Parts: sequence; C-alpha cells; structure tokens
Amino acid sequence: MFSTARLQVVLEIARHGTVVAAAEQLRLSPSAVSHQLAALEREAGVALVDRGPRSLRLTVAGQRLADYAQQIADLMSAARDELSAHGEGRRGLLRIGFFATAGTELLPRALSGFTDDHPQVELALILGQPDDLLPRLQQGELDLVVVFDHPLSPTREPSYAAVQPLMRDPQLVVLPDGHPLTGRRRLRLTDLAGEPWITTLGVQGEVSVLELAARAEGFTPRVRCRTDHYEVVLGLVRAGVGVALVPSLGLRSPGGVAIRQLAHGGLHREIGVALRPGNPNPVVGSFVARLTEVAATLSQELSDRWGPASSSTTVPQRRSSATAARSAPGANAATTA
Repeated sequence: MFSTARLQVVLEIARHGTVVAAAEQLRLSPSAVSHQLAALEREAGVALVDRGPRSLRLTVAGQRLADYAQQIADLMSAARDELSAHGEGRRGLLRIGFFATAGTELLPRALSGFTDDHPQVELALILGQPDDLLPRLQQGELDLVVVFDHPLSPTREPSYAAVQPLMRDPQLVVLPDGHPLTGRRRLRLTDLAGEPWITTLGVQGEVSVLELAARAEGFTPRVRCRTDHYEVVLGLVRAGVGVALVPSLGLRSPGGVAIRQLAHGGLHREIGVALRPGNPNPVVGSFVARLTEVAATLSQELSDRWGPASSSTTVPQRRSSATAARSAPGANAATTA
C-alpha cells in the first residue's frame, strides 16, 4: 500500500515539474524527495519519471499515479472539512424523543431556529411517552428526550440521565361555554366537586392526577370518560359532557369552551430535557441552548395567553424527577401527553 506522503511527492512533481520545486513545496531537501520517489517506484514496480540530463518528466504510469494522488488528496481534504464540521456541531445527526404536546409549540419553535442555523444537521424525531423513550436514551438510540413530570405523582429520575428543567405547564380548567362557573376568573378544585369529569388515563394504573388532587381535597370526582387525547377531551367538554383539566400546551384549539385558572399549587407539569452524560454528540449542546431559550419565551406567552395564574410557567428549580407519568396499559403513546 502506498503511503500518502510518497503519493504527495508524485503529485507535487506533477504540479511543479522538478524535484527542487517539489522539495520546496513539501519543505524537504531535494535528496529526500528523490529518495521518496525511488522508494515509490520500487513499491509500484514501474518507472514513474523519465529522467533526462537536465529535465524530469512523469511517465504515463507516473501521471496516472499523480491523478490518483490528486483524488486521494481531494478526499482527504473533504474528510477533514466534514470531520471539522461534525466537531464544531455544524453537521451531524440529532435524535430527539418527545411527547405529543411538546410537539405542538415548544419543539417546533426550537427546531425552526435550530435548523436555520444548522442546515447540515440531520434530524430524527421520535414521538412517544417519556417512560418509553428514556430507555432508548440510555441505549444511545436517542440524544435527548423532552420529558414531563407531575408533582402530585413524581417519578424517580433515572440514574443514567440528567434532567435539565425547562418550564412549568399549568393545568387549566376547561368548561363548556355558558357553564355557571365561567363568570369566575379563578376556581378552586372543590368548586367543581359535583361536576362530571373528562380525565386522563392515569399515572398509577387508572388513577389520574385529577383524582389524586381531588382525594387530597376530600372528594372523589365523577369520571365520565378517560382519554389522553386532548382534542377528544375538548370535544367532549364542548358538547357539555363534562369539565376537564388540560395542560396549557394541550390547548391549541380551545374554541367553544371556557378556560379558567385553578388555585392549586400542585396541578402543573414540570417539563425538562433528559440528557445522557458523556454523550459525545457536539450538536446536543447547541440544540438544548435553543430549546431553553424557546421554553422561556413560551412560558411568558402562556402567562399572557391564559392570565396571571399561568405565570407559574417559569423555569422550575431542579427536581429529583422529571420523567413522564406512565399511561395505562394499552394507551397509544404516540398521541398522548
């Protein structure tokens, strides 16, 4: 196998025509260049130059080898440029896991600016429940996972991941238009104790966050339907079937319903991004910085959109848990949360 250093000798001779000129370009002595050329001819088993009294020309074989040397030099240069781009985070692959409502505003906004700044970074976006996606983070199949946790039913942060908090997503009361309580701007959970409810599938078997909060308030809610599909929840509330708690990120099309703040310190979701310590992917840091910036902006917008109660959507203090609440067996993870 020819060494790239000796191939460079042939290439410089082809470019400049003499051993002396090639030696100047390679910062070698003319005798060193002649030695490298002679060694290359022995390896090739064919004459590469035609030596005259005062001149030196490449043979046909020498010119063909110089052509190959140029192709190799071009490939090496392209490889250096590409690896440099990967090392600087300008190029590569970013694999993101996320839950459904993170994919409505938070993630798209972050990706919009990120892809503008990193057009050569490929994306792989995996939708699912965080507790299903986190093992894939551990296995190296994902670079980060956008996760959530409920303070009323916290889960333990996995030992293989570090969770960076992003924002709080408040649970808001959704009522049918014309409901008697729509005249009040801020409600307590006990104000709704007698109402029929549309609630989620639950974080502990069939026990939803609503039911955990209601038990602490001394009542058991009357549940008419359980679903993690927030469009279904809004449709049922709109039809007057019941009332519901919906996280603010799930309220993309709230027409035909009334939305009110809830006076309850524990009914919100803590949203964060789970990272694998030691991940060598240089793209991750750039994207997490963008995601953090977007989360702060979105928190303020949610506060403006739904009123002062949603000012709790500021970045929370680091909790020991920020993974997802588990859905009931058989839930469709791709369209929940």
